[in-house]
Amino acid sequence: MNHKLVEQLQSGLSDIEPRFKALQAMTSALKQGLRLASQEKIDALPMQKALAKFEAAMRTIEEQGVCTDELRTIHKTFADVTQQALEALAFDFARDLRELFENQGETVSGRPPTIVVGELVLQLDLNARKGQWFYGKEALTKPLALSFTIIPKAYDQQKRQIVERQTDAVKFLQEVYSAWKELIEQRSRYPAGGRINVIEIYSKMVLNRQNARFWNQPSRRTFRDYERAFFVRDLVLSQEAGAFVNVDEKELRLRLGVATKSQAEQANRSLWIPNGPLGGAFYADVSFNKENPNQPDLWSRQ
Repeated sequence: MNHKLVEQLQSGLSDIEPRFKALQAMTSALKQGLRLASQEKIDALPMQKALAKFEAAMRTIEEQGVCTDELRTIHKTFADVTQQALEALAFDFARDLRELFENQGETVSGRPPTIVVGELVLQLDLNARKGQWFYGKEALTKPLALSFTIIPKAYDQQKRQIVERQTDAVKFLQEVYSAWKELIEQRSRYPAGGRINVIEIYSKMVLNRQNARFWNQPSRRTFRDYERAFFVRDLVLSQEAGAFVNVDEKELRLRLGVATKSQAEQANRSLWIPNGPLGGAFYADVSFNKENPNQPDLWSRQ
């Protein structure tokens, strides 16, 4: 073994390896920046993340003494374009998003911070650069980055799950009626007007949907979820279908009682039932009544 040569090679490797790694990091940052800059629309938030990566790589190559004036110029240009994109985001995002959805055949209305797409609502928080999808007042997603990729993707998913949801209205109302009847029977006295809180009904339905596996081994893994947004949507679809429950050869209609102000302020005492993307009302209780031709609107009761 040539010990002297080995030492020299190890020294050379130790000298060049940090610079090589620094240049690798810069190469990766430049490739990511090139991919983002080549897109038809400059997506501000991915650019912001790429800029952070670029700046970390710049610090490393500066420390290793391999930075060039050309790289400094590229960094400044990248930073300037990113800042311009971020500043334009608040003003242009809603407009560009509207155009994107309209090109997909969607109906778009509203103005920032509230954008209506079909039957869903996008609430924008431009300061946080976030957007969140809602059905009525039920949040469908967590706050999402204002990205022309992320926001439409989340919309497509929620449209399939909520707007295009298929519900057997008769079967659903029978399920509501069963929960209502069980809760009635648990009370020592019959409640006035047969009214049961709508959240109690929802909670009872969630429990009734659990199978033996959950009751034998309760856990998140065995729990069968039934999201509030789905319950709200099912109520709307059952109303639109004009469904009823047949009990002892009598047609019983679901009736929802409008919430008081105090009830409407508490998520555990009322539900917002939409009659459109932005319209609707808070309802607090459920009852079942025989159809009365003199009172066609059994959906709401003051």
